[in-house]
Amino acid sequence: MVPSTRWLKYIGSFALLASLIAPPAAAQSVPAAPTAATAAAPDNGRTAIAASADPALPGVEPSYAEAAAGWEKQGIRNASSTVTVRADQPSGVSDPAQLAVGDYDGKSRVLVWKAAGKGWVEYKFDVPESALYEIRLAYRPLTGSSASGPVLLEVTVDGDRPFAESSSTALYRTWQDVRPIVTNSDGDQIRPRSKDVSTWGTRALLDSSGAYAEPLQWHFAKGSHTLRLAGAEPVAIEQIQLAPRERIASYEEVSASYPKSPPAQAPTLTIQAEEFESKNDTAIKLFSDRNPRTVPRAKGRITYNTVGGIRWVEQNQEITWSFEAPADGAYKIGFRALQNTVSQKTSFRTVRIDGKVPFREFLAYGFPYSASWKGRVLEQPDGKPYLVYLTKGKHTLSLAVNHAPVEPVISEIESISRTLDAIDWDLRSLVGAVVDRNRTWNMEQDFPGLTDKLAKTAEQMEQLAAQAVQVNGNKDSISQGLDTAAKDIRSLLRKPEEIPYNVKEISAMRDKFGTFIETLLKQSLQLDEIYIAPGDGALPAMEASLWSRAWGGLANFFYSFDSRDSITKLDDSKLNVWVQRGRDYVDQLQQLADERFTPDTGIQVKVNLMANPELLLMSNAAGVQPDIALGLTQDLPVDLAIRGSLHNLAGFSDFPQMYQNFSPGSWLPLFYDEGYYGVPETQSFQVLFYREDILKKLGIAVPQTWEDVYDILPTLQQNYMNFYVNPSQFSQFFYQNNVELYEPDGLKTALDQPEAFKAFKQWTDLFNTYAIEREVPSFYQHFRDGTIPIGISDYNMYVQLAAAAPELNDRWKIALMPGVRQKDGTIARWAGGGQRTGVVFEKSNKKEQAWQFLKWWLSADVQQQYGADMEAVNGVAFRWNTSNVEAFTRLPWKREDAQVILTQWKWYKDIPNVPGGYFLERETNNAWIRTVVGTTNYRASLEQAVRDINRELRRKQQEFGFVDQEGNRLKPLDVPVIARPWEGIDRYVE
Repeated sequence: MVPSTRWLKYIGSFALLASLIAPPAAAQSVPAAPTAATAAAPDNGRTAIAASADPALPGVEPSYAEAAAGWEKQGIRNASSTVTVRADQPSGVSDPAQLAVGDYDGKSRVLVWKAAGKGWVEYKFDVPESALYEIRLAYRPLTGSSASGPVLLEVTVDGDRPFAESSSTALYRTWQDVRPIVTNSDGDQIRPRSKDVSTWGTRALLDSSGAYAEPLQWHFAKGSHTLRLAGAEPVAIEQIQLAPRERIASYEEVSASYPKSPPAQAPTLTIQAEEFESKNDTAIKLFSDRNPRTVPRAKGRITYNTVGGIRWVEQNQEITWSFEAPADGAYKIGFRALQNTVSQKTSFRTVRIDGKVPFREFLAYGFPYSASWKGRVLEQPDGKPYLVYLTKGKHTLSLAVNHAPVEPVISEIESISRTLDAIDWDLRSLVGAVVDRNRTWNMEQDFPGLTDKLAKTAEQMEQLAAQAVQVNGNKDSISQGLDTAAKDIRSLLRKPEEIPYNVKEISAMRDKFGTFIETLLKQSLQLDEIYIAPGDGALPAMEASLWSRAWGGLANFFYSFDSRDSITKLDDSKLNVWVQRGRDYVDQLQQLADERFTPDTGIQVKVNLMANPELLLMSNAAGVQPDIALGLTQDLPVDLAIRGSLHNLAGFSDFPQMYQNFSPGSWLPLFYDEGYYGVPETQSFQVLFYREDILKKLGIAVPQTWEDVYDILPTLQQNYMNFYVNPSQFSQFFYQNNVELYEPDGLKTALDQPEAFKAFKQWTDLFNTYAIEREVPSFYQHFRDGTIPIGISDYNMYVQLAAAAPELNDRWKIALMPGVRQKDGTIARWAGGGQRTGVVFEKSNKKEQAWQFLKWWLSADVQQQYGADMEAVNGVAFRWNTSNVEAFTRLPWKREDAQVILTQWKWYKDIPNVPGGYFLERETNNAWIRTVVGTTNYRASLEQAVRDINRELRRKQQEFGFVDQEGNRLKPLDVPVIARPWEGIDRYVE
């Protein structure tokens, strides 16, 4: 029964349910699909911007496109003059110790912004005219710090953000790959590391999402204003300019101004694309390609002969090449390119010559899909090449990822998704959790306006499909998916009385639209060679001949028999590392070790994939054991240490420094017999996931304690929803009630204490008394469809939502684990999560080198680079959940999510491992089954579990010599006690 003190909650829920079931008001008309915006007047110089037709919701910031459309409607023009503000004269700063005037890199009296968490600086100035301005900064990113990403700044004017994109604007660093490329002992090239070569420069603020082809503009009315810049990246600023946008003319205008001279008499220049001058993002990497035409040829070894591909897809990523024009004249530009990531999809790049876009057609030039390498000449719609006039001497060519052409389509997809979401919510409120096919519906009476809304949505999809074809240049999966969705809706409208039976179809349609956005943002392009040729000059053959393809395929076939990666062949001259992870992780670690560890230490490393941890036992018997193993589950180190296979890491003199870098609770599973036999490598977390949109509709607050959870359950359940708790996760209930799982000497379980019975009852009551679902096949799926909009889960749930549920972007959040309020008023939020670990083997004759490798591997810089590289190559699904807190803060987590995870990290506490400890989890879950599934009293059930656990602990302690046959202690088996939250993480928590 529900406690009597909560009956008022049920009454309130019935009232809310009645309001949800009440027939909705007539549907509002769905906005028409957006049309391409027209270019502004010539004297304005603004870029054509397609604005979403979906009006901004009340209280929601407009997008930049919406704001720009409003300015255009008001007749606000481009500024005619520049306003310069000296950075050394701020009107206010957040922290004078972090933002101070000083000298930096040859400039005196500049603002030196040494980030230590988010800070801000403000400037007051006067504007002579009401106009649109770009904000340009003369800046220099600080080098020598841990920062490696762009300088992201939030811009507010007079205390407000004029548009959403103002919350994250970007200025970029300049990077170069270290040359020459070196080769390892296997004959493979080692991917070069990147070095920051940023210098002073003046650039306009860009939208960090890359949604617009040109820099952002702000409207400043005539008079006095206050500009605030807020950010967390270290940077020096000399001055701020409010400047008019430079107008970019069309190709027709620009080419008409070229000198009337004969074509340049010069040979065609060939630039190897991998030999670029600079890049603005370390994620842009070189790739080895085995195509027989690719230069230089990869002959069975890793040869970095191309650049880009899946590492050149993110917003604003730019590569710059330098070259010497042999003579004055007009030149055409060609590429040997591969663009095959998404079938039939066009990738867009902004083309710059000497840092400027030469004409409007190069703002977003499309590279169409091709299944294989193709020659691509930058050409006009009629097939004639675009010509760029160059003077004799040095020039640069740059290509930058650009999402601007697809942004209007994305904006409209988001609008349609919101409409489908509203329809889905209203239908679920009307129909309930279980569809009753015996009920007859009259849609005009039961749901007036729904059919009109669906019909207009279908029309909107059809218009958007045509627009997507126009943007892409041909049909692709997006346009076809939109057409199919429109047909599905029209099919539903043929029998409107059956629409309530098909709620899941509308949900699936909404989910599919989220994947459309992810697809549109994939802007891959891989380059082998670049050609700068006179206007009438010939280009080389850019594709492999039939003979070379056949010969190259045969050669690659023979190269594939190379057995260098055999796990049975250990090289005594190298440090042998086995990794229990996928091939992607192994290859990336080998690349990183070759790139950074070996050059710095001289220690050669061989990384091999270990498909199964049982190989460690079999290899030991066969005398083929590595020096290090990584990626092991947290129970394996103690299991192996009990049998004498592992080296005690606490024996290294600098182990205490290593210990301080990780949560004390993460070391618990790695402790055995007065030593530590593993190091935390990756770490999961448990947090509260919730659908913010649904909780707001239900009027539910995010629970902080388990009492709060009890309070929201009636409202959820009366609306056919529920709360999720994984029934196999139990440690948090005991830890939050101040119960240790073992007695301090480790010989018995401590689950026979009065507080333990209270904790066990709290755990089982959630399912017995409060009707939480005992079996949930997939919390992720229920969370997506809204039937379980709140619950406790882990890192895997986070990356699933981030990678595979784009339709829920900005609709879900995470919060701290619900806890138990203590006598002093604080809330104990203890929880584990699970870890992957690294170990050193006792039989290794390179223990010192192995320890040196582990320290390097778990350092913040290396963990950051490894995590960034894995995510850049494979996407957010490969987000690296490093156990190094400093590295975690540098990885691209959402700032608000990172703060939740870091705060919860203070309470991280996993389960110790002792001989026979596997019985603890097994019997505790058996006790839960007896009480929840069966009818056994909770106290009797836990008492039985305690007896069974202690019996197995005694048996194993006798086997390994910790107690004698009478139970007398022979040697210590003390278990550390973690009773306080980790204070070492406080400096990272805002």
